Amino acid sequence: MKSVNAELGATSELFMLLASIAYVVALIFFVLDLVKSSRTIGAVEARLAAGQAQVPAQAKVLAGAGGASAPAPAGAATADTSMDYSAGPRRSSARIAVALTVVATAIHGAAVLTRGIAADRVPWGNMYEFCTTGALVVSLIFLITLTRKDLRFVGSFVVGLVVIMLCAATVGFATPVANLIPALQSYWLIVHVSIAVASSALFTLTFAMSVLQLVQTSREARIAAGGPDKAGFMRLVPPALSLENLSYRLNAIAFVGWTFTLIAGAIWAEEAWGRYWGWDTKEVWTFVIWTVYAGYLHARATKGWTGTRAAWLSIVGYLCIVFNFTIVNIYFSGLHSYSGV
Repeated sequence: MKSVNAELGATSELFMLLASIAYVVALIFFVLDLVKSSRTIGAVEARLAAGQAQVPAQAKVLAGAGGASAPAPAGAATADTSMDYSAGPRRSSARIAVALTVVATAIHGAAVLTRGIAADRVPWGNMYEFCTTGALVVSLIFLITLTRKDLRFVGSFVVGLVVIMLCAATVGFATPVANLIPALQSYWLIVHVSIAVASSALFTLTFAMSVLQLVQTSREARIAAGGPDKAGFMRLVPPALSLENLSYRLNAIAFVGWTFTLIAGAIWAEEAWGRYWGWDTKEVWTFVIWTVYAGYLHARATKGWTGTRAAWLSIVGYLCIVFNFTIVNIYFSGLHSYSGV
């Protein structure tokens, strides 16, 4: 039996608390960026509507955020469809939010690392560790994507989900650092769970984008019909079609990872229990998730299921992941019940 460093485990929990605080502050600045930018664009449009000829250069850039895409209806200014960084004005709140997210992620990484060192194993052996590690990967993927594409518009949603995951882990799934039960003491834990964590993190990002897609679709339809723009903050968000296309590509990558998760789990089950598949509740729901996302990819690629139908399928798939991680782990007994301790 490997020794457990309880003191280092307590240090990990302190790091996790500090990371949570930093994420919350970052979330506040992401929301502030949406509010401030929306007000700036609204002021520009009010001046244009009043017939003022002179508009500050900074405001012009914000108002014309549609880039080279097709012109949007009046009052429907959106972010560039390519989601590339523009030479527009600096959004100080967004820059602070990203910097705080980097700091929070670094502290979060230290928390996960010290947890692993304290337990002398990989830190994803129970629901607390899976949730905290998954939240770290979500944040890392978001920051890595930011180096290529301007996805700051989704920052409040992604960081908000990270905060929810950390709260769930520390309040609902708190587990002292401890050794693994024999069934989990396998190198397949590293392969199977690490891929599941990475795939779930990508699905988390696409979930946020699918929700934004639904809101943006509704907003675009309302404006096209001559109605008022009731969601001004969505002016910083790309058109619904751009959100859908990027979400589809990320879901395709995550689906490949989830397929490997399913395969690795079956191989591990044969090694641990002498069978590849036994219709355990956890196994069934892992397959259900795979089926939902397979249906999503197939329907969108071959059956023309685009727009809101594709977004809802993506959301349903993520809700299945949440159900599998929470309800199945907590309330259903089976060979995987130990994953909830």
